[in-house]
Amino acid sequence: MSQASTIIHTDEPPRRATANVTIAQYLIRRLQDYGVDDMFGIPGDYILALYSELEKSPIRMIGCTREDCAGFAADGYARVRGMGAVCVTYCVGGLSICNSIAGAYAEKSPVVVLTGSPGLKERNTGALLHHMVRNFRTQYDVFEKFTIAGTELNDSLTAFSEIDRVLDACDRYKRPVYIELPRDMVNVIPPVAHGYTGAGFQHNQEATDEAIRETVLRLANAQNPVILAGVEMHRFRLQDQLIQLAESTNMPIATTMLGKSVVSERHPLFIGLYEGAIGDAEVTRFVEESDCVLMLGTFLTDINLGIFTAKLDPGRCILATSETLRISHHHFHNVDLKAYLAGLIEAAPTTTTRDTTHLVARTSTETAEEAATELLQTSWMVRQLNQRLDADTIVITDVGDCLFAATELTIHDRSEFLSPAYYTSMGFSIPAALGAATAKPDHRIVVLVGDGAFQMTGQELSTLIRQGHNPIVILLDNHGYGTERYLHEGEWKYNEVAKWNYGELMKVYGRGISHLVSTKAEFNNALDAAWNQTDLPHLIHAKLEENDASQTLRKLAERMSKTVG
Repeated sequence: MSQASTIIHTDEPPRRATANVTIAQYLIRRLQDYGVDDMFGIPGDYILALYSELEKSPIRMIGCTREDCAGFAADGYARVRGMGAVCVTYCVGGLSICNSIAGAYAEKSPVVVLTGSPGLKERNTGALLHHMVRNFRTQYDVFEKFTIAGTELNDSLTAFSEIDRVLDACDRYKRPVYIELPRDMVNVIPPVAHGYTGAGFQHNQEATDEAIRETVLRLANAQNPVILAGVEMHRFRLQDQLIQLAESTNMPIATTMLGKSVVSERHPLFIGLYEGAIGDAEVTRFVEESDCVLMLGTFLTDINLGIFTAKLDPGRCILATSETLRISHHHFHNVDLKAYLAGLIEAAPTTTTRDTTHLVARTSTETAEEAATELLQTSWMVRQLNQRLDADTIVITDVGDCLFAATELTIHDRSEFLSPAYYTSMGFSIPAALGAATAKPDHRIVVLVGDGAFQMTGQELSTLIRQGHNPIVILLDNHGYGTERYLHEGEWKYNEVAKWNYGELMKVYGRGISHLVSTKAEFNNALDAAWNQTDLPHLIHAKLEENDASQTLRKLAERMSKTVG
């Protein structure tokens, strides 16, 4: 059988005129074409010439306290806006953002890494140039491991086409890319403009049509189908198509932890998060009893699968992502996710309607354990927050029990919940809040962060304040790494962190209100005050009950302790 292939191009922004345009000017314009209106970073001598060009441009340059924070901020911005960018100097700056960019790669966040480097002429002197490690390619080689495409703009004849190629890859694959600009190339005007045509994704239409036919047949024969939606529905902006498919077939929707809020969690077809044995038992049973699980844009990670407690029979699953399409044990190659989903909607599949009335709705009622104390517990606080959420609130959570407890939140609007739920890098939340607040300044930003994570990157709160943002930061203080205490029992000193008077930091930052709370009444009063006073940032320092942990963390720790020993 012949395989008909077509080239699919994404909806690329129009290219601009290139006459008398420098490399830096073209790079800036192309970033604007992709919706990058703000950039994060820290200047350094090898990147100062580009910074000067950025300052002349419409792009707003936001300086951060640390390079890794700038990377997290660009990641948060990208998740909300569709593409983000970070600009740092050579090696001492570039190598400092490796962790945040690795996380963006793992979780498919399209971040453009811009970095300077020594000029081409000065490299020929033979002198050892500051910031250089092994050789001039060291930083490029490092980033090659966790970016989808990269380039060094060392040839004026190909600079424009290389910029186009790399930004196209960032947009197409929703992963970070790397652009290195030697400082003596910043203001070079190429003698000839070489445009990038791009081969495009080799989409196999016959394979797509066959996959759609098989999907329609399986859905028609299914007695209890369900959609399990993942984060790619957000990254590729396919939420509308997801809802259209669900509503036309009346299929219920569950999401993974990383995919939380890809649809509004108030939608009548939404049933909750699927997290294997660590999640809600009714939702887990509902998904695992399905004879056809349509997994759309879903990452099969250990956390998403409840530390491998998920019982999803591959023979009953259809897995469709940007990288693979598998129906049961049948693999279909070169199928574009967007084309597959559009074709599936057009095919108008029919299937059996499932009863979801038995699924228990989330409640704000105190448990008996919580009612017995006035001390603060993470799950209780999250439920108080849940009562105040609206469609204009973005919740950003760090790693730890704040993440596990926050899975119980009901997010009103889609894509309004950000977390590093796969890569799980501590310190994500505060700098990511800077990115989200920059991308959507009209939204309220609420951050959930533990004291351990805050001590890593919390100083970026000063940048949020300097930029005029007014987040609500709920800092969960259990004097250390609470999750790790549950993973490996014992009075281990290495899980302790220094005791800070966190509220005093607002005086250091020069604006904002702090609240020190240790009881339920104090917390509710502080949260009310923060919610009603939107013109100032608020830091709620919440001292937790000793050895507190959400039910999800207890289940997770029980599973992980068996695997990590």
